[in-house]
Amino acid sequence: MYDEVPALRDAKRADIAGSWRCVDHTEVTLRPDGKAVIRLLDGQEFDFYDRWRLSGTGTWELTDERMGWNDGQHVRMALTSRTASATRAPDPAEPLDEPAERAPAPVAYTWTFELRRDNSEELELYFFFGDPDSRSTYVLTRE
Repeated sequence: MYDEVPALRDAKRADIAGSWRCVDHTEVTLRPDGKAVIRLLDGQEFDFYDRWRLSGTGTWELTDERMGWNDGQHVRMALTSRTASATRAPDPAEPLDEPAERAPAPVAYTWTFELRRDNSEELELYFFFGDPDSRSTYVLTRE
């Protein structure tokens, strides 16, 4: 039903540490000491439809713990101190049936990033957004 993503098992903390970017000025900096700086990061899975974007600080870890959607390693990142939130403009592909009341941006939030390598073997961090059955990916690439 879904494309298989090979389980990544060879990533090191040093491979993960650094700045990662995505669309619309999203930037995540994962420091070697396990601290994280988050700027304008959207929610994953169904939270994406609430259109909030979070900024702040938190922590991250590379783990082999079973979580997320794929086997292998994952990065768990927790926003523990929100400094700002913004609202993303709706994407044309988003559902048209607006909820009567949108959930407010959370004060704290945890993301689970899947790991994969692109065609040139560079590491990518990603999570699924929207309906998990659609498998839309939000990909962060190294700065």
